[in-house]
Amino acid sequence: MRHLIIGNGPAGIVAAETLRRLDPAADIAVIGEEAEPPYSRMAIPYLLSGAIAEQGTRLRKEPGHFERLNIRLVQGRAEKVDSTARTVTLADGGVLAYDRLLIASGSHALRPPGMDLPGVHACWTLADARAIAERAKPGTRVLQIGAGFIGCIILEALVARGVKLTVVEMGDRMVPRMMTEGAGNMIRRWVEGRGVAVHVNCRVESLAARDGALAAKLDSGETVHADLVICAAGVAPNVAFLKGSGVDVGRGVRVDASMQTKVPGIYAAGDVAEAADFHSGEPTVNAIQPNAAEQARIAAGNMAGENTRTQGSLAINVLDTLGLVSTSFGQWWAGDGVEAVDEEKFRYLSLQFHDDVLIGATAVGLTDHVGALRGLIQGRVKLGAWKQRLQADPSQFMAAYLGCAQKAA
Repeated sequence: MRHLIIGNGPAGIVAAETLRRLDPAADIAVIGEEAEPPYSRMAIPYLLSGAIAEQGTRLRKEPGHFERLNIRLVQGRAEKVDSTARTVTLADGGVLAYDRLLIASGSHALRPPGMDLPGVHACWTLADARAIAERAKPGTRVLQIGAGFIGCIILEALVARGVKLTVVEMGDRMVPRMMTEGAGNMIRRWVEGRGVAVHVNCRVESLAARDGALAAKLDSGETVHADLVICAAGVAPNVAFLKGSGVDVGRGVRVDASMQTKVPGIYAAGDVAEAADFHSGEPTVNAIQPNAAEQARIAAGNMAGENTRTQGSLAINVLDTLGLVSTSFGQWWAGDGVEAVDEEKFRYLSLQFHDDVLIGATAVGLTDHVGALRGLIQGRVKLGAWKQRLQADPSQFMAAYLGCAQKAA
């Protein structure tokens, strides 16, 4: 059996290792576009902050790991998938055949128009990190466009480097796709209190090179001058090479509960996959590493002949922003909700219910027992009388978890 995997990020590597365990005799090849050993993009900000060296970004650090598993790493960019001939053509003209194909091609950083000037970088690859590290010295004026999940991790790394940082976010709060309005604005106040200038509800209208620096005109009328601009304005799945393949593409590659596309023998996992949401069942791209690893294991199991199914994609977000920890789980934005807020102590908790089931939660400044929130949500636990108690005092979620667990036992 020939297993071919497009993408050598976390999903691709987990899938390859799972396939080797399940199918010791199979031919397994993993295509990676960059001339780097497989690494985690989420580790790049820690590289920038100095917390780790480049070796620390690698997904598997033991020398010879892939050789021992007889997993071939192929450098190249997939340009075409022929699902009839069961081949993948690379940009250099090379052709690889497969019996089972996994699309784990991940995402690419979005660049708004006009962001192609010298001194403007994404923070998505090791090459980006090297370029940023060369410029981001103490006192350097840095403009960061975007304050989403990835942007906030980059923000922490830049502050650690001692730069003078300004952040522009077009949403009405920081991390708008991960946090409620109250939580996102609490994070903004925390960040501003540590010397970072933050503009929300704001866009960069134009960017120009001026006197050896960069001048960003905001739609508020203000101009921000910078020596370095980092674009963290979001990502999009890598799907262009699938044109004409027969694979169904929406926001990402559409898959069923087995992570298989509508083309037999072709699967998808990770940031590129559009899978069913855990609660609603609606197709969604949930680009977080825990989902990527789980989807990779399920896809690999089915590629190897097992019959495994996903329960759906669940949002699981954990973020540390300059020492303030925030989390969100499930459908944190939806349902019948209750909030508890302590602005002075930077403590925030929001719970979202559907009937007597907790379907979403957001927490800021709380670290003890927050895993219980995920447990209640992922277990679809019927709270019964605990719903009313939590509506009166959301902080009792751990007691609710233990009470419901004991009742179930």
